[in-house]
Parts: sequence; structure tokens; C-alpha cells
Amino acid sequence: MTLPEKWLPSYTYEDYVKWEGDWELIEGIPYAIASPLGKHQKILTLLLYLLTSQLRECPTNCFAYPELDWIINEKTVVRPDISITCYDVEDYIRSRPEIVFEIVSRSSFQKDEEIKFHLFERERVPYYVLVYPNIRKVRVYKLVNNKYQIFFDGDREEVEILINGKCRIRLKVETLWE
Repeated sequence: MTLPEKWLPSYTYEDYVKWEGDWELIEGIPYAIASPLGKHQKILTLLLYLLTSQLRECPTNCFAYPELDWIINEKTVVRPDISITCYDVEDYIRSRPEIVFEIVSRSSFQKDEEIKFHLFERERVPYYVLVYPNIRKVRVYKLVNNKYQIFFDGDREEVEILINGKCRIRLKVETLWE
């Protein structure tokens, strides 16, 4: 038996900013963010380096932000592992990023593959990239007619993503595990 929604607690951004520790708030429900492991941080660093070096060649103002809050609305604040925006960000991301990267762990699997998948699809993020360190694989979803479709799913190949028709990002999957 499930409880009626009116009896369940619901939090807002105002509550969120007062919490200690690392949290995400999705549709008013708090989710604790687990402390990342070394493997996660190594892949995050490698990805950030690869993305940043390629975005320097971009004619538009695209930048990769690691672990920066995206305030979607009063009841939803997420902290993707990496967000790429093509506009200036002052303090926090407040508009849809072009690409979101999540490094999937055992503790984040359901949130990354299901909850955030549907959230980012609803918010019309053009590309959602899931990196799976434990199986050494990358899966890229592309928004087509407001629905995510698998654009790439591999463990050795190279994937190329075109941002706004102007900026190319090439990711050679096996370089993430070196």
C-alpha cells in the first residue's frame, strides 16, 4: 500500500540550501549523494580534461562544469557529474545544459538510469551520457522528437557529439579506462 502524496514530505530549494552534506532534490524528494570513489574521480577528471580541451576549439561559449548544481525549479535541484552549457553560468546552472554526463555506480544506478533519464528527457537535454566504469562502457542518449533514443552504446569505439551544430566532441571510450 502506498501513502497518499499529500502525506509525504515535499521539500523546496529553500530547504535544500540549509541541508548539510551533499544532496539532490528531485520533485521535492531529497536524495543523498554518496561520496565518490577514486575510480569515479579519475574518470571524472579524464572526461573533464578531454571535454575542456575540445571545447576550447568551439566557436560558441561552451564550457564543461564538474559537479555544479542545476536548479531546474523550486522543487528540483540536481548535481550532474559534468554539465556542458553554451552560455555563461554565474553561480549555478539555471537553464538546460546541452549535455549531461553521469558516471554510474552501484549506489547511483537507479537514479541515473531511471529517475534522471526521465527528468533530463522531460527538460529536453539534447544528450545524456552514462559512463559505466565497472563494465567499461559508455551509453549516449540523444533527444529525438522529445524522446531519448540510444545514439551510441559501446566499449571500444569513438563517439562524436555535435553541440548546436557547431562544436564537436569526440570521445574515444577506451581512453577513460587507461
